[in-house]
Amino acid sequence: MEKHNGTVLSEFILLGITDRPELQAPLFGLFLLIYVISVVGNLGMVILTKVDARLQTPMYFFLRYLSLTDLGYSTTVGPKMLESFVVAQNTISYYFCATQGAFYIMFIVSEFFILSVMSYDRYVAICHPLLYTIMMSQRVCHMLVGLPYLYSTSVSLLITVKIFTSSFCGYNVVSHFYCDCLSLLSLLCSNTHDIEMIILVFSVFHLILSLLIILVSYFLILGAIFRMSSAGGRYKALSTCGSHLTVATVFYGTLLCMYLQPKSRHSFDSDKVTSIFYTLIIPMLNPFIYSLRNKDVKCALCKLWENISQMVS
Repeated sequence: MEKHNGTVLSEFILLGITDRPELQAPLFGLFLLIYVISVVGNLGMVILTKVDARLQTPMYFFLRYLSLTDLGYSTTVGPKMLESFVVAQNTISYYFCATQGAFYIMFIVSEFFILSVMSYDRYVAICHPLLYTIMMSQRVCHMLVGLPYLYSTSVSLLITVKIFTSSFCGYNVVSHFYCDCLSLLSLLCSNTHDIEMIILVFSVFHLILSLLIILVSYFLILGAIFRMSSAGGRYKALSTCGSHLTVATVFYGTLLCMYLQPKSRHSFDSDKVTSIFYTLIIPMLNPFIYSLRNKDVKCALCKLWENISQMVS
C-alpha cells in the first residue's frame, strides 16, 4: 500500500466507460454478451486444438496459445469492467490494481509475438515445406511460445514495479475501466519521465519488431506463391494464411489507429473506445475468424458436435 502524508492509499476508483445512468444497463448487457462469447469461443478453441487429432500441428499449437492469450487479457479486464455498470463506485484494491495491470501488459505483449510466430510458421510451411517438420519441431514450437511469455512477463514486472514503487499523490481516481499504466502515471507525484520513456521504448519496439516479422514473412510468402505454377497450389497456400492475416490486420490496424491519430484528437475517451476493441471485441472475433475460414477447424467442430449429440441422445 502506498503511504501519502501519513495516509494509506489502499484502493483506486475506476471511472468505467460512461457515467450516464441510462446507458449502464444496455452496455452491461452488451459487454456481458461479448465477454461470454469471447470466453466460450477461446476456451472452445483451446479444447478443440487439444483433443482433435487433425489439429495436432504447429499451426494449431500456436492458435491454441493465441486463444489462451486472448482469453487471458479479456478476463483480466472484462469482469472488473462489467462490475462498473452495476455498482455505484467501482473500486479496486491497491494490490489487485497492480496485479491486473501486470497481467494485462503480459498478455498484450505476448499477443504481439505469438502473432509474429504464427506468420513465421506460415512462412516455413509455404517456403520450406520439405523442412517444415524439422524447422517446426515440437521443441522449437515450445521455445517459440515460451520465450515470448518469459519476455512479456519480464517487461510486465519491470513496468508494474516502476509504477507501484513510485509515490502517488493521494488522488486515487483512474480515468479508465481498468488499471491502465498510462492512466496511473497521471496519479503519480514523482517524476514520471523515466517510466514514460520505458513504456514508449517498449511499445515502439514491440510494435515495430513484431509487425516487421509479419510483413517480411508475408513478403516472402507472396514471392513463393507467385513462383508456383499451379493455380490450385497458389489458392491452397493463400487459404492457409487467410485467417492469420485477417486477425493480424484487425489487431495491428486497431493499435495503429490508436497511436497514430493526431494529438488534437487524442483523449482518454478515445483510448477507452480503442481499448474496448482490442480487449473485448478482438478476442471475441478471433475464434470466429479461424472457425469460419478454416476447413479443419469446421470439420473438428462438426465432429465434436456429433459426439456431444450422441452422448446426449
